[in-house]
Amino acid sequence: MSNSSFNSTDYDPVLIIAVSSRTLFDLTDEHDIFLDKGVDEYRSYQLANENNILKPGIAFSLVKKLLAISHPKTKVPLVEVVLVSRNNGDTGLRIFNSIQHYGLNIQRAAFSNGKSPYAYLKAFGAHLFLSAHNKDVKLALEAGYASAHLLTKNFDQISNQETDGQVRIAFDGDAVLFSDDSERIYKQEGLEAFKANELKKADIPLTGGPFKPFLQALHQLQSLFKVDETPIRTALVTARSAPSHKRVILTLREWGIRIDEALFLGGLNKSEFLKAFDADIFFDDQLIHIQSASDSKLTSGHVPHGIANQ
Repeated sequence: MSNSSFNSTDYDPVLIIAVSSRTLFDLTDEHDIFLDKGVDEYRSYQLANENNILKPGIAFSLVKKLLAISHPKTKVPLVEVVLVSRNNGDTGLRIFNSIQHYGLNIQRAAFSNGKSPYAYLKAFGAHLFLSAHNKDVKLALEAGYASAHLLTKNFDQISNQETDGQVRIAFDGDAVLFSDDSERIYKQEGLEAFKANELKKADIPLTGGPFKPFLQALHQLQSLFKVDETPIRTALVTARSAPSHKRVILTLREWGIRIDEALFLGGLNKSEFLKAFDADIFFDDQLIHIQSASDSKLTSGHVPHGIANQ
């Protein structure tokens, strides 16, 4: 394979995604060795299998589709993916061998040798961090980065493997795109108090949540394309219903952000709607929705943020 695509990055990406090695590749057996036998056995296993190519993991298809996005006129890449891993340089070599085998244009990486790699997100300029390590995700969220814990269960059965080139990303609203202020009222005072608050504040924009900057970056990328030619399609999939939908719509309008589809489900199970949208990935703060989506063989990311996770 030619190495011409693995030169230094000579473009200014609109979107930067940081992924962990356990989301990009299937490291289930290797992780079990680490947990059961310790770091020395893990290192020995990785070195012994350095030239054995890893199988794709839960985020592989998403990463491959994102890396294929280029400017409609100049054709330069618009998305950069960086690897952030708890491996060290030695054990990480197998990961980069696998990256090169699949032709993924991933050039930059941070191998933190057991420490959480979230501290490098700022230096990389990452808009999103995807990890299979829940503690790393929580630390990144606390530091102000859009981050999600990807459930690796059912990853080998994921149904949305590259159905076409368009990337479809679905978000929950409260505690993900928006703050959890309204959700706190619902959790603490009940549905009627929530509805009354949303009607009273219908014209007051919601405060941004941890994924607002990521949505803004997606919007910036989308704006480079004609509406019917965009390589990314977004959806809001929320348990809200009328009349609490009004505040959401006016908030997005105030932010100047286009979201392609908005589904107000009034408490219905989200999985069938996510299938209909053909989501490549779905972000939600409530683990019950993430587990349901994962059981339905959809790539899903838990956002451990807000009152639902306290």
